[in-house]
Amino acid sequence: MIDGKKIFVLIPARGGSKGIPGKNIKLLCGKPLISYNINAAKKSKYLDGVYVSTDDKEIAEISKSCGADVIERPAEYATDGASSELALLHFAEAYDFDLLVFLQCTSPLTTEADIDGAIEKYSSGGYDSLLSVCKDRGGFLCGGFTWGEAGRSLNYNYENRKRRQDFGETYRENGAIYIMSKKGLLSHKNRLYGKIGLYVMPGARSFEIDEPEDWNFLEKIYPLIKDEK
Repeated sequence: MIDGKKIFVLIPARGGSKGIPGKNIKLLCGKPLISYNINAAKKSKYLDGVYVSTDDKEIAEISKSCGADVIERPAEYATDGASSELALLHFAEAYDFDLLVFLQCTSPLTTEADIDGAIEKYSSGGYDSLLSVCKDRGGFLCGGFTWGEAGRSLNYNYENRKRRQDFGETYRENGAIYIMSKKGLLSHKNRLYGKIGLYVMPGARSFEIDEPEDWNFLEKIYPLIKDEK
């Protein structure tokens, strides 16, 4: 709780995953993927509850064993085409809280310091909603210059190429943390609305797992960076 407001975390985790089968409970360096965010959330000094929304019994059992409460996610909210907003709205209609922190399993490097820092930024900045970002430097394999499929440069003029450092500071949504009020979520039916705050996380903790190669890469580097989290 902060400023007298009840704060819950919700981690949506459906059973179906085509890219990486069983992704949410697949073992990453010996621990189920979902356990990373549950453990970080439970260490937060501001949270009044940690919940997992799932349609899968095994995910539910593992989440409970990690100390999270579980809300059963209706099948129609757990299809390949279902948005995370459906899970957020389903939760908001069932529970009493003031602020909701939405964490994604695919960002396992998120720490309790990130969660608390994001809550503090939201509360002190007078924001309606907030998302976590990292400074946009491009990936370590490439710079920040982007192109469309039609061979058109999107964020710069290739005939008048600037140096990367001349672009000014920009930020990339890293998919780790979102914060919103219950009232705002139910009204706008979206995780982001109104005056939006940015919580800047280090690039090293902004890794998001979407494809098998992401998983394989993170599994190799995690032992090297885990003590720096």
